[in-house]
Amino acid sequence: MASYRNSRMVPTILTIIIIIVAVIGLVTLARAIFFSGSSSSNQTQVDTNRQALLDTTDGSSVSMTVRGPIVADENFRSYKIEVSPTSRTMQTYTGYLDTVLKQDTFDNNTAAYDQFVHALDKANMSAGKQLSDEKNNVLGVCATGRVYEFSTMKNGNAVQTLWTSTCSGSQGSLKASATQLSQLFQNQIPTASSLLSGLSL
Repeated sequence: MASYRNSRMVPTILTIIIIIVAVIGLVTLARAIFFSGSSSSNQTQVDTNRQALLDTTDGSSVSMTVRGPIVADENFRSYKIEVSPTSRTMQTYTGYLDTVLKQDTFDNNTAAYDQFVHALDKANMSAGKQLSDEKNNVLGVCATGRVYEFSTMKNGNAVQTLWTSTCSGSQGSLKASATQLSQLFQNQIPTASSLLSGLSL
């Protein structure tokens, strides 16, 4: 009797084991399809942004914009540095309409630009993920500090723009050191310190 009961339980146990293995297999397959797809999509985006950053062909450029605290229009200050394979420009502004205070432009060459963008790449300029919609809007962000925006461009259009600020509650999309990137950009402009003097940023 006992052996008859045991012989009936064996198929039941085997069926349960097969069902468990099948469920585990389905879950593993589903995770592989859905999660590896999004991960590979993110990796593709990072590779595309990095490719754009390291592009030295005509029309390629990178820029940094720094905005100061949000104060009265008369006291508001900001500046921008843009570098391309043929030129390097720095402008300082007053007011929210970007009235130019000072400006300097220097020639550039492809070899120098290539070194510069590789330095930016080593500093992880393209490693962040660009935010969308309202989360990417820097209006009013970090009213008492500075906001940094770093852009990789092609023919004047932004391929990627990442930002961060000096306010702990507004970290933004940049996953790199704004101080390190800022220094790299300023080092491209021989007169940067004199252009920034008296800017009160």
